[in-house]
Amino acid sequence: MQIQDLPYPDPGVPDARSGPRFLWWLFRNQLGGQLKALAWGLVHFVSVASLPFCVGLAIQAVVDRSGSRLALAGGLLALACAGNALGDTFLHRAAVTNWIGAAARVQQLLARKAALLGSALTRRVAAGEVVAVSTGDVEKIGWFVEAVSRFTAAAVTIVLVCVGLVLYQPALGVVVTVGLPVLAVAVLPLLPRATRRADFQREKAGRATELASDTVAGLRVLRGIGGEELFLDRYRSASQEVRHAAVRSARMWSLIAAIQVLLPGLLLIAVVWYGVHLARDGRIAVGELVTAYSSIMLLTYPLRHFEEIAMAYSFSRPSARRAARVLALERAVDDRGSDGSGAADLPSGDLYDPATGLLAPAGRFTAVVCGDPDAAGRLAERLGGHPSEAGTSVRLGGVPLDELPLDTARTAVLVQDKDPVLLSGTLRELLDVPKSGSVGSAEALAAAQCEDVLAALGQGSLDAADPMDALITERGRSLSGGQRQRLALARSLVTDPEVLVLDEPTSAVDSHTEARIAGGLRDLRAGRTTVVFTSSPLLLDRADRVVLVHEGEVTAVGVHRELLHKEPLYRAVVTRETDEEAALRDSARPDGDARLDGDSRVDGDVRRGGDSRLGGDARRGGDSRLGGDARRSGDSRLGGDSRPVGAARLDALEEIEESA
Repeated sequence: MQIQDLPYPDPGVPDARSGPRFLWWLFRNQLGGQLKALAWGLVHFVSVASLPFCVGLAIQAVVDRSGSRLALAGGLLALACAGNALGDTFLHRAAVTNWIGAAARVQQLLARKAALLGSALTRRVAAGEVVAVSTGDVEKIGWFVEAVSRFTAAAVTIVLVCVGLVLYQPALGVVVTVGLPVLAVAVLPLLPRATRRADFQREKAGRATELASDTVAGLRVLRGIGGEELFLDRYRSASQEVRHAAVRSARMWSLIAAIQVLLPGLLLIAVVWYGVHLARDGRIAVGELVTAYSSIMLLTYPLRHFEEIAMAYSFSRPSARRAARVLALERAVDDRGSDGSGAADLPSGDLYDPATGLLAPAGRFTAVVCGDPDAAGRLAERLGGHPSEAGTSVRLGGVPLDELPLDTARTAVLVQDKDPVLLSGTLRELLDVPKSGSVGSAEALAAAQCEDVLAALGQGSLDAADPMDALITERGRSLSGGQRQRLALARSLVTDPEVLVLDEPTSAVDSHTEARIAGGLRDLRAGRTTVVFTSSPLLLDRADRVVLVHEGEVTAVGVHRELLHKEPLYRAVVTRETDEEAALRDSARPDGDARLDGDSRVDGDVRRGGDSRLGGDARRGGDSRLGGDARRSGDSRLGGDSRPVGAARLDALEEIEESA
């Protein structure tokens, strides 16, 4: 595999049982590249290690005044230099290829896992940890995988040099052979402590990354409530903890590096001292002493790879453990379900969730009201066939979604969560998604009420004559929350899926725009199954069927106006009515037939329009009077009688719906 061949056609199925097993799996999947790096590493290190023998041979030839041996030494020296240059060049190419290949494989695996789990990934793993794994951890994993071959080449070279010295000059060779293993294992007692400090540093760095990610994601809200300094102080504290941990880890590694310099120096002094005594006694020649001395000097180079492999493993082990933890996540399906290898035929029909009893009839617009936003998000995930928790599978036309291949399930049911992401690029690229072709971009943008968004993009992009070619920044940060929400809705409408599930698609837009979106959504999705999780009266009033879900079960089904007057729990969620307001309202209407100033009845005979009067002169402004002098807060009076705030809010909602 070469760099130009990336990405991999299939990154494989990783062994994610533990960090070391994952590293070993990566190494085995790059065995060809590792062997190539090992071969070039041996050429490089053996060429470097042979230089002392060539130099010693040349010096001894000069001492013996032998021209032929001097020429031979020169030729061998030139050959060693050429092998050094050639081996170093191709070792670097092979090592970088292995590094990038391993990192690319991990990134592909993470991307595939993110696509498999969808929004359930961030519910099970912190978003900051996913970012840390896909950036810094990927590089550290790649570093260790490529360093293994270089370390192996260095270790083999050291063994060859020791054997060569023993054969060349046994007296000095034995000293070197005994001393080098001591140098190699001298730092082993320090590695566990260094590894713990590296793990602690990575933990602190991951926490700081999570905090930074959460702060950036909520920056707009933080500015609105004045919480920037609070979160900035938290990040400062977290970054200082990272700095202290990094300093402590660096101290340990500097100690290991110092030992790696000190001990070879001591061995060199011992060999020189012993060699000088042997030379004075005539037991070795001057060239042999120079050879032994030069060999020890050059062996410090391959010995550095022992320190590097220890550092690479210490830093990559926690990174591999985090990556394995993410890659080990699986779709939460029922144990009785299949592995997703069932028929790929696209099902159609009613969407039914056995766990809650929620039924969305085929071709109808169904609105779901759920008081708990988190529960609504989890239910939306379930309806898409990729829940965050195991349970009974949702059925589409009687077919369990868990038994379908994931791409088939997502083609049949598209889920847009409450915080959709806009990728950077042009608006045309944003809407270039898999689709049926029945809904054009212009229709989807019009239904999502994106006219002002197109105008704003056109004004902000002077180089783009067509607003569709205007650039959208990363995550749509240059747009308002409502604009991002409408563009995401348009993208979902363009796909034209069999079933579209929307989680709070209009929570960031004003009421007038929301009313137009409700109409456009209903018209464009006519004849298609649409499920909207919302508590907006404007959307609820447009739905063919409204379902109230409370504590994980369907508790009421009907239409909006019927449920508003007959279901206290539904009314409390939609109108934000408190328990105190409900109690006051119930006590004010003991006969259940309370009139709202005239002919407008709340129970059963509600008249909208001309006969519904809010005290005759109700104004929508700050001093709104309902029946003379009633204000919308605190002391609301309807026609002189004390009325609860909840009833006033109900009247106001009815007026908004009528005007919409």
